[in-house]
Amino acid sequence: MASETLVLCPSAQPDWEGSQVIGVMTGSAEQPELAYLKEALPVTDEILEMAGPVTPGEVFRFSAPCACSGCGHYRSEQSKCGLVEKVVRWTPVVVEQLPTCSIRSNCRWWLQEGRDACLHCPQVVTNDLNPSEDMRRASDLDVV
Repeated sequence: MASETLVLCPSAQPDWEGSQVIGVMTGSAEQPELAYLKEALPVTDEILEMAGPVTPGEVFRFSAPCACSGCGHYRSEQSKCGLVEKVVRWTPVVVEQLPTCSIRSNCRWWLQEGRDACLHCPQVVTNDLNPSEDMRRASDLDVV
């Protein structure tokens, strides 16, 4: 990765600098699935209001420049995202083909885990109020 490459987190919060909408969560609470947008959209108040009455992170997936050491999931000593490592290790594959993704070329997860990350990615809900046991364990900062 060249230093000038902007590496994007595919599970960012909407208020992070440079945040953009990359998809809309579909499916059910038990089996969420991301419907990827053809092009990422800048976050606007109008888009965020569309999530009501729940939080935007329950409805949309956002990307933003990776916060690196500013994120609890980032492993500075390895320059890696611990979240995607655990998602790939502990959650099921949910798609057979790479989803169409507008950020793949700069995505931290793709750059780190490749195809495996993309086959697990559609089930990740940024603000998941009903996570599976595997997803809860993967997102827990205290579990390595």
